[in-house]
Amino acid sequence: MPELDSVILSRMLTTLTLAFHIIFATIGVGVPVMISIAEFIGVKRNDPYYLLLARRWTRGFVVTVAVGVVTGTCIGLQLSLLWPSFMEIAGQVISLPLFMETFAFFFEAIFLGIYLYTWDRFQKPIYHWLLSIPIVIGSSLSAFFITTVNAFMNTPQGFTLEERTITGIDPISAMFNPATPSKVFHVLSTSYMTSAFILATITALAILKGKKGEYEKKALNLTMITAFVFSLLSFVAGDVSAKFLAEHQPEKLAAGEWHFETEKGADLILFGTLNEDGEIENEIRIPKLLSFLSFNDFDAEVIGLNEFPEDERPPLWIHYMFDIMVSIGVYSLLISFLYLIFMKWKKSLLYNRLFLWLIAIAGPLTMIAIEAGWIYAEVGRQPWILRGYMKVAEGATTSEHVGLMFILFFALYSALAIICAIVLRKMFKNNPAEAELEFRFKT
Repeated sequence: MPELDSVILSRMLTTLTLAFHIIFATIGVGVPVMISIAEFIGVKRNDPYYLLLARRWTRGFVVTVAVGVVTGTCIGLQLSLLWPSFMEIAGQVISLPLFMETFAFFFEAIFLGIYLYTWDRFQKPIYHWLLSIPIVIGSSLSAFFITTVNAFMNTPQGFTLEERTITGIDPISAMFNPATPSKVFHVLSTSYMTSAFILATITALAILKGKKGEYEKKALNLTMITAFVFSLLSFVAGDVSAKFLAEHQPEKLAAGEWHFETEKGADLILFGTLNEDGEIENEIRIPKLLSFLSFNDFDAEVIGLNEFPEDERPPLWIHYMFDIMVSIGVYSLLISFLYLIFMKWKKSLLYNRLFLWLIAIAGPLTMIAIEAGWIYAEVGRQPWILRGYMKVAEGATTSEHVGLMFILFFALYSALAIICAIVLRKMFKNNPAEAELEFRFKT
C-alpha cells in the first residue's frame, strides 16, 4: 500500500471532489435540455402533462444546481491549494476559460431565476419557453469552457515554457487545442443521455409503485425517446474520441486496450485479465477492430504501449474503466431501442415489471459510466498533470494538512448528499403530480 504523502492525499481529495461534483455537473448540463423539450411539446400541443413535467423537473433541477455551485467552488479552491506548482505555470493560460465558465454560470443563473418566476406571466406561453433557451446555452457553455481546461491538460498548447517561466501565451489557441472537439462532444452528449435516463428511472420507479396515469406514461415516452437519440450521439462521440486518442494520446489508448505491441490489424480486447507474466487471459477479441476504430482502416498500424518509456505509461487497470463505460453504453442504447420497438409493435410490454426495472437501473448505470469514463480520461493521462510538461508529483502541494482537508471535505459532501436527497424527497413526496395537475390546469 503506497504511503499517504501529500501527493497521494492531494490526488485522493481531488478525486473525491470531482467524483461528487460530476454527478451534479452532469445533471446541470442535461436536465435543462429535457425541461426545454418538455415545455416546447406542452406549448405546441397545448398539453398540460408536458407543461407539468417541465415545472416539476425545474424545481428538482434548482436543488441540484445549488449543490453543484458548492462543489464547483470547492474545485476552484482546491486547484490553488492542492496544485500550486501546476497553477503557477498553467494558471495564466487557463484563466480565460475558467473566467468564462463562471460567466456562463451566472448567465444561466440569471435566466433560470427569470424562468422560475415568470410561469403563467405571458399571454403566449411560447415566450416563457424561449427563456429556457439561454439556460440550455448557459449550462452547455459552462461545460464547454471547463472541458477546454481539461482538454488543455491532455494536449497543451498556446504557450512557451522556458524552465519555469511561461511566455508567448495565446489563451485562444490553448482553449481550442486538439483535445477540445472530441472532449466537448463527448461530455455534452453523455450528459444529455445520462440526464434523460435519470429522469426515466424516476418515472419507471413511480410506475412500479402503481402510478400509471397519463403523466407518467408521457414522461416515460419523452425520456426514453430522447435517451435513445442521445445514446446514439454518445456512441458517435466515443468513436470520435477513439480516433483522437490514436493520433494524439496513443499511450492512453494502448493502456486502455491492453495493446502492447505495435502492429497492423490490431484486435479490440474486451474484458479479460492479466496474469503474473502480463499476458492477457479470458478476454474477448474482435479481430482488427481496434485499427478500424482508430483510423477507419482494418489494416492500419496502431502504436503499442511498449513503445513508450515505462515511467510514462498509464496504469493498466484503466482497461476495466473502458469496459464498464462501453458495456453500460451498449446497455443504454439497447434498452432505449427496445422501448421504441415496444412503442411501435408491442405496447403491452412497455409497462412489464421486468422491463420497467431494466429502465429503472439505467439511470444509475449511466451515472456509473460517467464516473468510469472520467476515471479513464484522467488516470489515462498519468503520470502527467500537464502532458509532456509537468508530472503529477511535481504539481502537488507539500502541505502536511491535506489529510485533514480530506476529512473535512468528505464530511461536507456527505452532508450535502443527505440534505439534497431529503429536500428532493420531501419536495415531491408530499406533492403528487396528479394533485398538482388538478390544481394548476383544471380549476
